[in-house]
Amino acid sequence: MVWQISDGEIHRNIFCHCALKAGVSLDLKVVKHKTGGDPEAVIFDAVEYAKAHNKDIVLADTARRRHTNFNLMDQMRKIVRVTKLDLLIFVDEAITGNAAVERARLFNESVPIDATILTKTDADAKGGSAISIAYITGKPVLFLGIGQTCPDLVKFEPERLVDRLMGEAEA
Repeated sequence: MVWQISDGEIHRNIFCHCALKAGVSLDLKVVKHKTGGDPEAVIFDAVEYAKAHNKDIVLADTARRRHTNFNLMDQMRKIVRVTKLDLLIFVDEAITGNAAVERARLFNESVPIDATILTKTDADAKGGSAISIAYITGKPVLFLGIGQTCPDLVKFEPERLVDRLMGEAEA
């Protein structure tokens, strides 16, 4: 598989720096526009670049979309409509608990997701939000982030999480 990264986060310069750093460390092309630009255009351009350069996967990040910010959710619906995604993965922080569950529910209602990735599970006492998100959306959790680097993204194993919740395995 051939990957590339799209920086659709046009409001926070810090993500642009992180995306560029990740792109360099993974030897991936990062498609970006100026701060304050149109995230739909950035992601559309990334998809077109991928098609033209035989890339299999485009990893596109967007602004931190609060479920209460309807303009950003409308923008997300437009991104989905314009890019005709093959897979839409909801990514959130496990440590936010019920807030992550509520965001997942509202995202899934607004732009139906296909799966979830939860980050910062290394800082979450038990990780129960994974079960709640899977239940509320009816979609699987694919990976858990257990650190700050790409190798720290591990496949979600439901049995291990249940053991953690029941106190039968180490955190």
